[in-house]
Amino acid sequence: MKNKLSFTLLSLAGLLVGAPTASAHCDTLSGPVIIEARQALEAKDITPVLKWIRPADEAEIRSVFERTLKVRGTSAEAASLADEFFFSTLVRVHRAGEGAPFTGLKATPEASIEQESDQALETGEIDALAAQLAARLKEQIAHKGAATRALRAHAAHNVEAGRAYVAAYVDYTHFVEAIARLAEAKPSEAHTAHAH
Repeated sequence: MKNKLSFTLLSLAGLLVGAPTASAHCDTLSGPVIIEARQALEAKDITPVLKWIRPADEAEIRSVFERTLKVRGTSAEAASLADEFFFSTLVRVHRAGEGAPFTGLKATPEASIEQESDQALETGEIDALAAQLAARLKEQIAHKGAATRALRAHAAHNVEAGRAYVAAYVDYTHFVEAIARLAEAKPSEAHTAHAH
């Protein structure tokens, strides 16, 4: 039960920080895909990155990896361009495997929930991250609920006030429904809903 709660709270991170951040984690230069891609190039061993792609895409990634290694030896500028091409191809193929679009490699954000979740995996402080997310979630629900109740008190005064209430009500109920769906989802379903 505790593990399910922790997983659910981690999945809800996307709701708290917004979908673009969550969906772009593997697009970042400090994300796990690029970190392992850099290590693979240095070791001249593609094995560590193959887990990020579907078996059907392995031939393409192996081919790009081999070409990258050949070009890297010609000059520093060529190595930089080749690395970027390999990273972009790898992330594009990885994202396609998740059914997500690739919009280019992103600079590392100053702070993100993905970085926090990766750090929790490294340190083992999963419960601390779950508690932090639970507090943020509680704050969001309380804020949205209070705002909706306040607007409901004036909803019948005029059409404009009524529409403001309806907008807040829809936002509040959709937020709560999304949380409930994630809490009830199996791990694979939650990953599909918020692929990164």
